[in-house]
Amino acid sequence: MSMPPRPSIYFNVHLVSDSTGETLNAVQRAACAQFENVQPLEHNYYLVRSERQLERVMREIEAAPGVVWYTISDEALRARLETFCRERGVATLPVLDASIAMLGRHLGIAANHKVAGQHTLDQDYFDRMEAINFTLAHDDGQNVDGLTGADVILLGVSRTSKTPTCVYLANRKVRAGNIPLVPGVSIPPFLEQFGEKDPMVVGLKISAERLVQIRRQRLISLNQDEHTIYADEDAVRDEITQANRLFQRNKWKTIDVSRRSVEETAAAILNMLNERRAQQ
Repeated sequence: MSMPPRPSIYFNVHLVSDSTGETLNAVQRAACAQFENVQPLEHNYYLVRSERQLERVMREIEAAPGVVWYTISDEALRARLETFCRERGVATLPVLDASIAMLGRHLGIAANHKVAGQHTLDQDYFDRMEAINFTLAHDDGQNVDGLTGADVILLGVSRTSKTPTCVYLANRKVRAGNIPLVPGVSIPPFLEQFGEKDPMVVGLKISAERLVQIRRQRLISLNQDEHTIYADEDAVRDEITQANRLFQRNKWKTIDVSRRSVEETAAAILNMLNERRAQQ
């Protein structure tokens, strides 16, 4: 008699970086891939370089306890984050410390602890930083008028990984922005007038079952009632139907993110952009 499949285990993982978070995301995904039926609920915090930014991060950690992985060079910020987590029994891991310490012992020299030290200050670096700044300024429907300067604009209902996908794209020098599709709220009219030479619009699709699961787990992680219209199956289906009709009406490219990782979604968008540029 075969054993029934083990239910998935969900847990919060907070990734805190004073840079783009690429290293943290890669390590976290590689580690979680070693465990069956484990679903990390990612909370990403990028370019955390001030006390004010760290305060917001700590409030999020306190609201949704889990594990904290970080890459922060500033000793004062590191110490504060560590103390905060230790007092609340939250496990932390400074992802690069062991590698830096081993290399220092081998070379016989001390590390300089530069923020984003893996990046050289060449044109490629500045292009990447410009894309990241653009993305952060145009996240979640902010500064919509400036989206005419984007390379790609992502549209999707809540919890379709728009923000992490945009940040990943920005680290590839793609100026990406995103707009949430909210029931009863119209999108900026100019989006539906875009032509081939304007920013590429991509709709992120997702199955209703998967979205209900993600939203309920999100509410649970925040100690909120999971039985709300936000995670109601009928309401979610209607929300997704309206979004899909919008994508179809405008003949926008779409990607189904139901079972895709952020990296896979970003890779598909990069391919779309490359094909478009080749055609132009």
